[in-house]
Amino acid sequence: MRETTPATFVGIDVSKHRLDVFVRPTGEHSVSAHDDEAVAVLLRRLLELRPALVVLEATGGLQPRVATELAAAGLPVAVVNPRQVRDFARATGRLAKTDRLDAETIARFAEAVRPPARPLDDVASTALKSLVARRRELVAMRVAETNRLGATGVERVRRSLLAVIEALEGQIAALDGDIDQQVKDSPAWRAREGLLRTAPGVGPTTARTLIAELPELGELTRRRIAALVGVAPFNRDSGQLRGRRTVWGGRPGVRAALYMAALTAIRCNPLFAAAYWRLRERGKPAKVALTACMRKLVVIPNAMLRGRASWRPA
Repeated sequence: MRETTPATFVGIDVSKHRLDVFVRPTGEHSVSAHDDEAVAVLLRRLLELRPALVVLEATGGLQPRVATELAAAGLPVAVVNPRQVRDFARATGRLAKTDRLDAETIARFAEAVRPPARPLDDVASTALKSLVARRRELVAMRVAETNRLGATGVERVRRSLLAVIEALEGQIAALDGDIDQQVKDSPAWRAREGLLRTAPGVGPTTARTLIAELPELGELTRRRIAALVGVAPFNRDSGQLRGRRTVWGGRPGVRAALYMAALTAIRCNPLFAAAYWRLRERGKPAKVALTACMRKLVVIPNAMLRGRASWRPA
């Protein structure tokens, strides 16, 4: 009987200045600098190994360059939530944490869980996502400075705050122009935005957030897309206990955009207003009713994009 070669799984712990690479099941471990030359050497090595899966953690924007290089070379790459890996480490009794141990844990996670390798964003999608995320950061900074403005009566401080707010507004306006141009340059994005803007409560900011940060919209079932965003309630039942349904996880940027869109839809659209107040009259907290409207705001556009149909009021 011919022996089969066991599948190879690679875990890469990415930090600012180094890459720790661990290979399962051989136990091979290597360390290299986090620069272009080292990534090229790593790429050649992995192409020789022909791994079944390479897994990296989403570590605050440090991993995209490595993941993109590996995926462009045809390697199966999965970028996973660090929380999943830490939960896996605790479940297997691994409480210590070093770069080497992290790389080994990621490789073990890849071998045991085998998260699906997904195609990574292209250059244009990555740029649009970065622009939308930066705009959100600037808006948060503007809100913070505006709150400080209302809390001070010192004229010198007020002048400083007003100057910063003016500069932030200029930066936000410039980013809006860049985002608008990015969307206009893509026929597919223009078509998606046109359909999304017909939905109640979905303005340009929400539509472009969905385009940039939820590319799966229109490709998944309503339950899966709601869970992906983080607006699907999960059961917490055990034996006789029936716990409260809660939402967690998901994509915070998308949820933030849906929150503001839901507030607008409840005020301006009879369908959403009726759904919201029906839940309130049944004794549901305002937060629960608002989350239900947010879920509608992702489920309905999901169906619209899947069927290539604009919003049609009931």
